[in-house]
Amino acid sequence: MEKIKSLADLKKRREQLQSKLELREEGDNVENLVQVKVAMATCGIASGAKQTMEAIIEECKKQNVKAVVSQTGCMGYCYAEPTVEVKKPGEDPIVFGHVDTKKGQELVTKYIMDGEILEGVIPVNYEKIDNK
Repeated sequence: MEKIKSLADLKKRREQLQSKLELREEGDNVENLVQVKVAMATCGIASGAKQTMEAIIEECKKQNVKAVVSQTGCMGYCYAEPTVEVKKPGEDPIVFGHVDTKKGQELVTKYIMDGEILEGVIPVNYEKIDNK
């Protein structure tokens, strides 16, 4: 852990811990929140997924969007990294490919907030099994 040398450092550390605490508190109620998963396997990280995730988190804060943004492992779409899965409450998840920082911000402002589908949707290549 780095040393806190100024009031600005202390405030920055407080904000980091506060956001982690909010995620933990809302973790039990994620089905009512927007869930964003950023693929952070080696190929995703090499393609800029860390910066994409940071941009999405910042845009959610800026737009006051209640969302749980987390990292996940490989989604199997290495050709389209960075990939991001977005699940809105009551809807099926959608995976977007080639999500750089700009497109990450657009995911928040256009898709999450306004429901506008963006380019880069990766088609579903599986079927769900309903246990009835």
